[in-house]
Amino acid sequence: MLRYLTITQLGNPILQQKAAAIDNLLDADCQNLIDSLITTVQAAHGVGIAAPQVARSLRLFIVASGPNPRYPDAPMMPPTAVINPRILRVSEEMVKGWEGCLSVPNLRGFVPRHQWIEVAYCDRNGREIRQLFRDFVARIFQHELTHRKFWV
Repeated sequence: MLRYLTITQLGNPILQQKAAAIDNLLDADCQNLIDSLITTVQAAHGVGIAAPQVARSLRLFIVASGPNPRYPDAPMMPPTAVINPRILRVSEEMVKGWEGCLSVPNLRGFVPRHQWIEVAYCDRNGREIRQLFRDFVARIFQHELTHRKFWV
């Protein structure tokens, strides 16, 4: 069942916890959470959302880049579930850009991020994916990963 989830706001302690790894990602609860996160990020006009933002302290986030009212120039890509992510390599070059966060409404920061990152993660079908992300999509991935204390 697809449902819109309530987004946890800044100040909630769950946003400061280290998220737990997901062992049984093919479980119906995990699959339903993925679908609900996709519904939620699209309804909120975001380009990414992490499970802790909906009060689930799990190493799971969605990258859902695409033009919307908050990010009119975002490149198109299908919503992608990222489970138990790891950064393998990063560029030395850092690029500053404006970022918002669904848990911090109406506020943006000018944040430096690596221009490209090589990552490994499991997709929603349990396959391990190794991928290189650049520019705006790399920024989304880094925001969701670091802001949610995934690799602390």
